[in-house]
Amino acid sequence: MIEEQIRYRIQRAKETYSDAILLFEKGSWNSSINRLYYSAFYVAIALLLHLGLEVKSHNGVKRKLGELVLAGKLNMEQARIYGILSDLRNKGDYDDLFDFDKEMVERLLGPVKELIFEIEKLIEGSKIV
Repeated sequence: MIEEQIRYRIQRAKETYSDAILLFEKGSWNSSINRLYYSAFYVAIALLLHLGLEVKSHNGVKRKLGELVLAGKLNMEQARIYGILSDLRNKGDYDDLFDFDKEMVERLLGPVKELIFEIEKLIEGSKIV
């Protein structure tokens, strides 16, 4: 059951990343940031499930990723990208009169794709999934 949930979350991360690319190509910067965040969120949840860690909030995921960095189980850059996306998603979704621009979104596309790839590789490398 857990293995299925992990695979599902990884698949959702990839699909949501693809959605972010489509939105980027259409010039929907705020929506693209939102989808980039959720793709990172889904893959982070997959990692936490893989490690047997339960989290009940978006901030809880952020905190747990920080703990994984301190424990040497996650790269600092991976947790940093997640934190940046979390902050940007909140700003884009809740701040009035705020819009991202193409350059901001473009700078995040590669790191989020890498985050998904690296976490999937980490999970698969431990033979649980």
